[in-house]
Formats: sequence, C-alpha cells, structure tokens
Amino acid sequence: MTGPLAGIRVVELGGAVAGGEPGGVPGGVAVGYAGRLFADAGAEVWMVEPPGGDPLRRWRAAGPDRAGTDRGGRDGALFRYLAGGKRSVVGELGTPDVDGLVAGADLVVESLVPGTIEDASLLDQPGLVVLSISPFGRGSWARRPATNLTVQAEAGSISARVYAEGPLQAGGRVAEWAAGVFGAPAALAAVRHARAGGPGTHIDLSMAEVMCICTNLFMDLMMDLLGRPPLGLLGAASEFPAIEATQDGWVGFNTNSAQMFQDFLVLVDRADLAGDPMLRSDPARRADLERSVHEWCTARTTDEIVELAALLRVPSAPVGHGANLPRHPHLVERETFGTSPEGDFLHPRPPYRLNGARRPDLAPAPAVGADASPPARTRPAAGSAPAAAAAELGEGELPMAGLKVLDMTCWWAGPGVSQLYAALGADVIHVEAAQRMDGMRPAATLAFSDRDRWWEYSSFFLTINTNKRGITLNLEDPAGIELARRLVRWADVVIENYTPRVMERFGLDAAGIHTVNPAAVVVRMPAFGLDGPWRDRVGFAQTMEAMCGMAWVTGVADGPPRLPRGPCDPIGAMHAAFATQVALIEREATGAGQVVEAALLESSLCAAAEQVIEHSAYGSLMTRNGNRSPGTAPQGVYACRGDQRWLAVSVASDAQWDGLRRALDDPAWARDPALADHAGREAAAERLDAGLQEWAGGQDVDEAASALVAHGVPAAAVADFRNVAFHPLFVERGFFEELDHPVVGRHPLFGMPFRWRGISRWLRRPAPTLGQHNEEVLTTILGLSAEEVAELAERKVIGTVPEGL
Repeated sequence: MTGPLAGIRVVELGGAVAGGEPGGVPGGVAVGYAGRLFADAGAEVWMVEPPGGDPLRRWRAAGPDRAGTDRGGRDGALFRYLAGGKRSVVGELGTPDVDGLVAGADLVVESLVPGTIEDASLLDQPGLVVLSISPFGRGSWARRPATNLTVQAEAGSISARVYAEGPLQAGGRVAEWAAGVFGAPAALAAVRHARAGGPGTHIDLSMAEVMCICTNLFMDLMMDLLGRPPLGLLGAASEFPAIEATQDGWVGFNTNSAQMFQDFLVLVDRADLAGDPMLRSDPARRADLERSVHEWCTARTTDEIVELAALLRVPSAPVGHGANLPRHPHLVERETFGTSPEGDFLHPRPPYRLNGARRPDLAPAPAVGADASPPARTRPAAGSAPAAAAAELGEGELPMAGLKVLDMTCWWAGPGVSQLYAALGADVIHVEAAQRMDGMRPAATLAFSDRDRWWEYSSFFLTINTNKRGITLNLEDPAGIELARRLVRWADVVIENYTPRVMERFGLDAAGIHTVNPAAVVVRMPAFGLDGPWRDRVGFAQTMEAMCGMAWVTGVADGPPRLPRGPCDPIGAMHAAFATQVALIEREATGAGQVVEAALLESSLCAAAEQVIEHSAYGSLMTRNGNRSPGTAPQGVYACRGDQRWLAVSVASDAQWDGLRRALDDPAWARDPALADHAGREAAAERLDAGLQEWAGGQDVDEAASALVAHGVPAAAVADFRNVAFHPLFVERGFFEELDHPVVGRHPLFGMPFRWRGISRWLRRPAPTLGQHNEEVLTTILGLSAEEVAELAERKVIGTVPEGL
C-alpha cells in the first residue's frame, strides 16, 4: 500500500471469529470500518477469518445468506466495501500465521469473546496497541448478550426518541458505525505515540458510551445543572421545524438559533409570528404554525423548498436514501461516491481530502485466506513497554502532549476534534468572540436565561470543550485578525468549521494560514465541502441526518422519517480527528504544511453507507421499520408494567430464540416449528411482537430484562437519557467524571467512550468561560504586556461578556 500510513500494520480480529451474527451482534461492522479507515490512508490491514470466512461475506440487508444470488456468487457488497484493500488469512490466535501477524503488528482491532486476547497474552507484547470494540466494554457487563437495539436502550438513546408512535431506535446500525469511527482516531494516536517511544496500550471502547455521546444530547448534565428536579413522564420528542412532507417527498429543516427561526417564519409565509414570545410555549399557537408549515410544504416540491430556504440561509436539505443520494447534483459534482472494483455497486469515498486530493480507490476485497503465509515483520516500537505494564502517564506523557491546536470552531463537530486531542494531552486554545460567541452557548441555555452569566450553562459547550483554554478575538477588528495570525504561527494544527467564505473573508483560509505558518496542518470542516453548488450553504447535524439517509431509516414504516438526534456531529468530529492525524504523519514525512478538507455531509454519508451500497448492488431500498432491524427477529420495544417502562428485546440467532422460549416458559405462540430459523421468525414478526407485548405488559421491566439476559437473550430496560450518570454500567466504568467550573459549579460530565491503559482520568480542566484565558494566552504565548491586554479589552477586541445581548 502507498499513502501516509504505509508501514503501519493493522490486524483485525472481528466479530466473525467470536461467532457473531452479522445482522445482530455488534462487532464486525465496527471493526471493519475502523480498519477501512486505516486502509484508505495506506496502512497494511489484515483480516483474520475462520475457515468459512467472515459471516458478513454472506450478508445483505434484505436477509442473510442471500448475497450473490444475482451477482454471480460474489461476496456481499457491504463486506466488499469494508474489506476493500485488505488482506485475508484464515486462522485464530495461537496458530503460527496469526501469531506471526500480531507479532509484527502496530495495531490489533478486535471484538472477540472477552478473555481471548488476555489468554493469548496480546496485552503483554511491547509496543502493541490493541483496540477492543464491544457493546459494553470490559467489566462485569463484558459477556452480556447485546445487539444494536439493546446497546441503544442501555445508553438512553431510545428514550431520547419518544414520539406518538412510541419509543424508537436510531436506524441503520448507527452504534456500530459510530464505534468504528470513534475507535480509529484513538487507535491512530496510540500507534503514533508507541512509534515515538511511548508504551503500547489497550483501548477498551464501549458502544454504549459512544451512543450516549452521539444521541443523548447531554441531557443528563442539563438535569444536573437544574438541580436534578423530579423526572416526570417523557413528553413527545419535540423537533420543530424538522422533517416535513412535500409535494414529492420529504424535506428537513433545522433552526439552531433565534435568527434562523425568524428567517424560517419568513420562509413559510408566517412572518406575522416573528417575535411572538408565546409561540414556543403556547400549544395552540404552535399547532397553528405547524398546520401552516404543513400546508406550505405540501404545496411545493422538495427542490423548490430547499432553494427558497437557501436564499434565506435557513438550513434545509432533501431527505436522502439509497436511491436518490447518488443522483444529487452536489454529490455528483464532488464525486462523492465511488464504484466498487467489480463495477457492481456504489459506495461513499473517504470523507476527507488531503491537499485537495481524495485517497485513491482501494483494491478489491480478498478471497477467504487469499494471503497465506504473511510476511514476517518486526514491530517498529518493539522496545517499548508492554501495554499491560504501562504505568500511569503523566500529563506531559499523554499521547498528544506537545501538540498545539488553534481551535477556531463552533457548535459541536469542530470542537469535537479538539476535544479528543485535548483529552489526549494537546494544548488546545478555543477561539470565539464576545461579539459572536460560540453558537453552542446560547443554543442550549434557554432554561437558564434568568441566571447570572447564563451563557456559561450550555451542557453541550461544557462537555465538548473540556481541557481547553478559551479566548475571545473580534475578527471584525484588524487587531483581532493580527492576533489570530500570531496564534497561527504558534500552532501545529488550525481547525475551523464555518462555511468556506467566513474564514476566507478574514484571510484565514488555508492559503492565508500557510502564508503565516507554512508548516501548519489546516483543517477545514464546512458542512458541504469547499466546492460544489452547495459550497456556501449552511448545515448542521440535523441537516446531515436528514440528507445522508439516517432519518430515512429511523421511524415507523407508515410514518415520517425521524431524526436520530445527534450522531452526525460527533461522527464528523472523529472522521476529521483521524484525517488530521493522517495529515500530521504526512507533514512529518515531507516537512510541508497540509490541508485537510473534511465535509460534514460526506462523513455522515460514510456512517450511513449501507443504504447506497444495498440499493446500487441489489436494488433494495432500505427504509424505516420501527424498532425492527435486518437480521433480527423478533425485535422490538415493549411496554411493561408502569408508566413509560419499556423493554428492548432482540433475537439475532437461533440459540437466542431458544433462550427466549425458555425464559418465557415456552408459550404457545412460540412453538410453531416454522419459527426455528430466522426466515420463519421474520415472516411472523407481527405475531411474535403481539406475543411479546402480551407477556411484557404484566412484567416489571428490570426483572424481565434480567430474566432474558440470564437465558442469553439480548434485552434491556430502556434507560432514561435524563439520568444515565446513575446507570450501573457507566458508574462501574467511570464514564462520568466531575469537574469544578467557576460559574456552574461541580457536575458529572461524559468522559471519553473508552478506557485507555495508562490513563485513569480524561477530564483535567473544565470548559473555559467566555474569554477566561485571554490574559494568560496573550501574555505567555504572544508576549503582550498587561497594559496591552487591558487596552485590547477597552477597545473590545477581547472580552469576557457577550456584546449586544
């Protein structure tokens, strides 16, 4: 392989070796996508498969074991996408070929049965990084049966999506894709650290923690900031405007600021309601507006609405799916989708460009065991301490210690990149302006508007910006731009995520930055990319969820598409965090500055890749189906005794079906011999749902979940996303950490979604208050005097209180 990661060897020990079922048990897709990201960047990636091959070879969303029926016996298209450019060896740990591969590997990515890598002494190998991806991580939950549905239930994700039609999962394997995306940049940071002389390590990633970050909207912290008021019943998820029916399809809106909402009212011909203080709180007024919006949208085509919205800079996009996305003019012009080497399906191309170029297409997926007798190799960091023996890392020994990051981002996706880097030890300076503070501050503080310094109470900002220093610079003032340019000289990495024209207006685009600092890695994260017809359009996570296909597969079959509520921002952040490290490696090799373009839409498309792959390969349009998923049956969320007590149940194998029957004392409705295999259970899904609901209705949810789990059935009581800090899984794993904030006090916050050998705590300093580190940064880094700093404050180039409130 060629590319920045050439010379790095990755070994995948995926869900197939653990006996996983490709449709239901998390592991294979997460491991495969993490490995795919490494392969795209030039790493040598090896899959270890059982003699019959990875079960994903026989998968398609229309049903397992049907791939290839109309394609000449080829492996399944999803497998071929994930395995592109990789090599295959048959075996298992303890066999010479596999042990030889691991002995020369920089990284092992695995989702094996807990205890397997420990028994094989993988964690004792000097310099080796091991990334373990599992539903609940190591600990007392390690062997708990799980599927995508039950991971979401334990994480609180499902309770964040309660609609009139009931509680809903986020469709489309989002927990698996997101886990792979979160694992890849963490693993690459560990590999870079080991190659620089640091210890190897074990990264223990929990899908449930990933889903907390991706979909819980930091509501637990919000409740803590409010003093933990008694939790009433969950109201129907409130998203307005969100997804609306049009004359010819569906359109997605979002209004993340007061100005966007006022502009939306103008768009839908209801400017008469602009400034109405009761609009959001009066049900009658809101119902009237919703009727108006519905009538306005259904009288127009999707394209017409999207173009009108663009004129007013209201974030809007068509609801995408596997059939229409490859035809979208913006995606066509940007050549977003590539064609498989065999020419029989489309897939998203890598979601970043390096110095304006996409990574080249990968070679075809290998046949089972195509690469027998892997070449011997010595691990470059073989002299480093073994992962199992790594001592606690001091702050200066963290994997990214010494890296200097100028974070000129806002909202979530951009700050999410530097959040990971700051947790790993980088010195991150977050820049906003007193005249225009980070939009995530006011967007999440409505409940605190009566408090002093209310802008410091955003649960989003408080979580996403931990471990950073924060300053304010007014870039509308030439003095602010000059200070920004001086900080650019200091930085190794400069990140921004505005529409392209914003930083270009200030002369702080890539060309302007490289004029000041030719060695900088410049990371640009516009919503739709740096070129194409949608280049200058505004987009947020909700826009991407609508457009990339995630919303299309979330919801009930006869209802509207629903937003998953959050994942596109953190997924975009982790893709960019990986790409930035690829650029840092390229800079180390060439000495030249780099430019990373990581469009949020393209990142989102990669996490929804199966839809385009499935439709282009087989003509199957994946769509929403409530809480059912391909490859699992029965599967659903069932009401138990009491108010809003729901039980998630998911059967992904014949053995789990047998366990369900035993747990329920083999009810009559489960005895039909036709239910013995998945096809029979899938055909009888309605009948099985009715039987499970009748049983669940009389059960205590916690007792029912425990009984099912004891019989090997994936099951979970749906956790309340408003108080997951008390979930026993997250308490055991120390997922929440407390920090003292100078304004809001001490509260539990999400840490990183993985344990890392040698790092016991992720959060070292709270998110900065507005302009908190102005004097510290300007005097210690830029050498200004106290008098000069005071003058800048007087001129309002810097500030600690928002202007224009």
